[in-house]
Amino acid sequence: MILYGRNPVREALRARRRTIEGVWATQRAVAREPWLRDADARIARPEEIERRSGSPDHQGVCADAGGYPYVSAPELLAAEEPFIVALDELLDPQNLGAIARSAECAGATGLVICERRAATVTPAVAKASAGAVEHLRIARVRNMADFLGDAKQSGAWCYGADGAARTAYDEPDYSGGVVLVMGAEGSGLRPRVAKSCDALVALPLRGRIASLNVSAAAAVLMYEIVQRRRIA
Repeated sequence: MILYGRNPVREALRARRRTIEGVWATQRAVAREPWLRDADARIARPEEIERRSGSPDHQGVCADAGGYPYVSAPELLAAEEPFIVALDELLDPQNLGAIARSAECAGATGLVICERRAATVTPAVAKASAGAVEHLRIARVRNMADFLGDAKQSGAWCYGADGAARTAYDEPDYSGGVVLVMGAEGSGLRPRVAKSCDALVALPLRGRIASLNVSAAAAVLMYEIVQRRRIA
């Protein structure tokens, strides 16, 4: 996997979860970013970096970082009072990256995504997350409903986001282990996944637009959970 952009490459080096085989940077990028000198970046022209990364959004930096180091779902559930964000067939790489960034900033234990019919961690997702995926533990599961069943057996409470839900987002206390479940863009939670949740919660919509973007809604809900758990 060729990471590109200043933040994704820098955070991959900081996290040390991947074996970085090489870093390439323009002379201008090395002059601006002292950490590139510590990384022994090889000087390259912008055209070479674009060719290596396959993107014009490289910001003068790319790195050969190998595959993404996914973790197992049981590893996330084994944490004490875990706070996990689960994404049910989320498709858009930009949304996955944005949610990963919010989850890492909010101190979530980890992120769970679907193995099929869903976005995975790619260089574009790493870029959209500003490198947060390098620090956040992410697991892939074959069946999201089954994962939620395992989460409940481990003692966690599962809350699904649903705009039509009767429970307001600020009603639960979110103490103990918590899994926040977000649905796919447009279609929301699949029926079996929704039924696997202990409760469905909704954000208030005061304006004329029918819904928030999923990454924006996830950020609001994550920080409500963080606030409630701090008070509890």
